[in-house]
Amino acid sequence: MPRALRVLVVGIDGVRLDTLARVPTPHLDTVADAGFLAPVTVAESTPTMSGPCWATITTGVRVTKHAVWSNDLSGHRLGVFPDFTTRLARQDGRRTYVAAAWEPLVTVADGGPMFRHPTRLTHHAPAADTPRAWEDADEATVRDAVTVLTHEDPEASFVYLGAPDETAHHLGCGSAYERSVVAADRRLGRLLTALRARPSYEEEAWTVLVVTDHGHRDEGGHGGDSETERTAWLACAGPDITAGARPLRPVLHEDVAAQAYAALDRAPDSHWTLDGTALPTLPRAVLLDMDGTLVDTEPLWLDAAREIAAAHGRTLTDEEGAGVLGRTCADTAAYLRTLCPRAVSSPHLAADLEDTFLTAVEAGIHLRPGARDLLDRLTDENLPAALVSASPRRVVDAVLKTLGAEVFRTTVADGETDRSKPHPDPYLEAAARLHLPPAACLVVEDSPTGVAAAEAAGCRVVVVPSAAPIPAAPGRRVLGSLAALVDAWDTPARR
Repeated sequence: MPRALRVLVVGIDGVRLDTLARVPTPHLDTVADAGFLAPVTVAESTPTMSGPCWATITTGVRVTKHAVWSNDLSGHRLGVFPDFTTRLARQDGRRTYVAAAWEPLVTVADGGPMFRHPTRLTHHAPAADTPRAWEDADEATVRDAVTVLTHEDPEASFVYLGAPDETAHHLGCGSAYERSVVAADRRLGRLLTALRARPSYEEEAWTVLVVTDHGHRDEGGHGGDSETERTAWLACAGPDITAGARPLRPVLHEDVAAQAYAALDRAPDSHWTLDGTALPTLPRAVLLDMDGTLVDTEPLWLDAAREIAAAHGRTLTDEEGAGVLGRTCADTAAYLRTLCPRAVSSPHLAADLEDTFLTAVEAGIHLRPGARDLLDRLTDENLPAALVSASPRRVVDAVLKTLGAEVFRTTVADGETDRSKPHPDPYLEAAARLHLPPAACLVVEDSPTGVAAAEAAGCRVVVVPSAAPIPAAPGRRVLGSLAALVDAWDTPARR
């Protein structure tokens, strides 16, 4: 059963990127380690104030469209360019939730609200304009958000924490500010715990984005053009992002809303004229299947299986032929033994299969469309690659003469792990040889057997089906060709 897609955006106001390097933020680190944390430069046309920056973050369009130019939102165009929670609720009927203490975000104060029509909203205004009152307001905000996130079912949520920004305004970016950032991280931790405490959590696929709007001058304050004021950041983790992924282009504030839509598999309407897009990222390593993925050898393998079966009096049906795809020689031999009871023992069948298949491979193979471009791109990016095959070592080495062994840091063939596909062992072995966790690796596969092995290992997967159809799923993208993967990694600058 497919997992339900959910997204949580946590906005923490006014947190300097360099502060994150000095203070302990283990919960933000958890998000960053599971995906990425990248700097964001506030656009030159955008005033470094909360109103304009949060409007860009939540709508996915720049200041010239949403027309929020200051912390007074009067004159805005948020009816034309609504926030992502309003758009999803009003246009798609999705359940959305917003929790915030800063009044212009959720009330009519100062020309608001920025979040115009989420399905559910909680608001705790600070009792006074003091750092302590803002800490109390954030605490109340998170308390309510934890209850909603644990026991209700919002599909898209935004939770705002404002105390770090207010502390910097009153006390500068010293020790009190750093303590406020640490407190905000603890509150983020409670929100993440609330997700994991959901009764349906195991049936859900959550994307989490944590973002700040602007930085601060050392003495506190923002609105100018200094580097510290214009430097923000975004941390993002989700089922389609590998651990430690690298964004392929500079991250922009307007990408946050676009990423939220992508997390829910909602393609933006062209009439929305979003300025942001979902972020293309590179994994830390790519693990590639061979047969049917990089080289068009699946027909040769099927022909070998048909030839061996025919030699033992069995003509394989199409359904039986599909049953050999992605299997090892040993597994296929055992399978053929069930179809050919009078056949010789499985080891003899396996040896005959290997010899027949190797002969066909050595006679000549063709690369799958886009394979060479993909391998060249991996080389250009100096991206570690491994070849992970269910074929015997003799066959792998024969194919490497065409692919180029120098492309791969390591190769794993059948028999070099305790179990082969569909078990996770080959992909676990490849990741270990690259000294990376499986979650940091992207697997490219073509068969259900290989996909099962990769997902059991904990890898993200791109599928380019060859013989059998494979549906998309959280953590698994289905593309029409290897060229589509290369295109997905291309940025406008490269094009």
